[in-house]
Amino acid sequence: MTYYIYHIPGKKIGVTRDLKKRVEEQQGYEPGEYSILMKSDNISYISEQEIYWQKQFGYRVDDEPYNELKFNKMNINVTEQTTTFPCPINKLKGRLMDNKGMTWETEHGNCVITDESIKWIMKNVVTSKYNSERCYVYNKAFARWFDNNDPYQTTLADLHMKEKYPRTGALAPTGVRQNGVHIEKTHFDLIREWASKRNLYKHGDPKTQALKLVEEVGETCRAILKGNHSDIEDGIGDCVVVLTNLAHLCDTDIEHCIESAYNEIKDRTGKMNNGTFKKD
Repeated sequence: MTYYIYHIPGKKIGVTRDLKKRVEEQQGYEPGEYSILMKSDNISYISEQEIYWQKQFGYRVDDEPYNELKFNKMNINVTEQTTTFPCPINKLKGRLMDNKGMTWETEHGNCVITDESIKWIMKNVVTSKYNSERCYVYNKAFARWFDNNDPYQTTLADLHMKEKYPRTGALAPTGVRQNGVHIEKTHFDLIREWASKRNLYKHGDPKTQALKLVEEVGETCRAILKGNHSDIEDGIGDCVVVLTNLAHLCDTDIEHCIESAYNEIKDRTGKMNNGTFKKD
C-alpha cells in the first residue's frame, strides 16, 4: 500500500492513500493546485516525514503521527465546511462513545473523539436539513474548540512542552508568544480573554449584552450621520466586541455565527433597492 505526502501551498501538508478522493473530491483541489512531496510503502517512515515537512514549511504540526491515528470507523462524511454523522442526534452520543479515539482530517486540522470533544459536539450538533437521520457540526468551529481546549484535559503548559501548536483561527490571526512558543490567536480570542479576565462571562448575561449592543449601534449610527470616520471605526469595533461576548454568553462563538450567516446568504440572489439589497 502506497502512502503519499501532499502539499497544498499556504494551507497544509498531509498524508493520504488516495489523492483523488482525499485532496480533490473531499477538499476540492485540482491536480495543479497541490503537489506530492514524497511517497512510500512504509507507513512509519511516511508518518515521520509528514511531521518533518510540516515543521519545515511552518504549518501546524499534527498532534499524533499518521500511523497512530484511529481512522473513520463510523462512516462520517467530511466536506470542506462540515462533518456529518450517520445517525440522528438522539443516537449520536452513544455512537461517539463507541468510537472514542477516532480521528479524521478537515481543512482546519485533525479532529479526535474524546470525552471532552463529545461534550462540544453534542452542544453544537445540528440536524441535517435534508435528512433527519443525519446530523452535522461545522469544521471550523470544531477546530477552533481544539485551538482553545485540550481534548485530553492536559494543561496548556503541557502542550507547550510537547511543542503542540494550536491551529490558526478565523479572521485576523495575531502572533502571540507564550513561554517562548509562537501561538496563533485571533482578535476574537483576545476579546474573549479580555472579557474572561474581567469576569464578564462569570457575572454577565445575554440581556445586558444585548442592551449594550443597541447602545453601541446607536453610537455608530450617530457617527455615520456626523461623517466622523474615526468614531465610525470605533463604533463598529465596539459592536464586534459586544457581539463576540454576546455569542459566548449564548453558548456559541462569533466565528460559528458568522459562518452560519455566510452559508445562509452566499447563494442568495436579489437586487439593490434604495441602498439595500433585497433578496428574491
